[in-house]
Amino acid sequence: MDEREPVTAGGIRLDPACLSWRFSRSSGPGGQHVNTSSTRAELICDLTGAGLPESLLERLVAKLGTADVRVISMSERSQIRNRQRALERLAERLDNAAKVERQRRATKPSRGAKERRLEAKRQQAGRKADRKWQAD
Repeated sequence: MDEREPVTAGGIRLDPACLSWRFSRSSGPGGQHVNTSSTRAELICDLTGAGLPESLLERLVAKLGTADVRVISMSERSQIRNRQRALERLAERLDNAAKVERQRRATKPSRGAKERRLEAKRQQAGRKADRKWQAD
């Protein structure tokens, strides 16, 4: 996902104006560099201003719980890489939340599956019965 033209792998297009960035000092790797540079990237996406279709917006808000999606990345040493990781995480979260889950259709086990299950139960019961002490 590119900052200038944010499009997720699932095809969700975002208006770049709905993305806002905040940078601060990170606690991750970097040695003394981490104490002087603002490498932690926080990306906030306002879904209501993203120009999404109404049905998709409702699904995203229902799954994510809020219209503002917040993603933080501080695992890398550079701010640029943390920005890229934050965009990747945002795209992944949006794509996962946008998926429409299929309804499960109830089915019953086949006759063969029932027979195999019962036969396995008989075998297990036979094994346990053979372990039992028998007086001779």
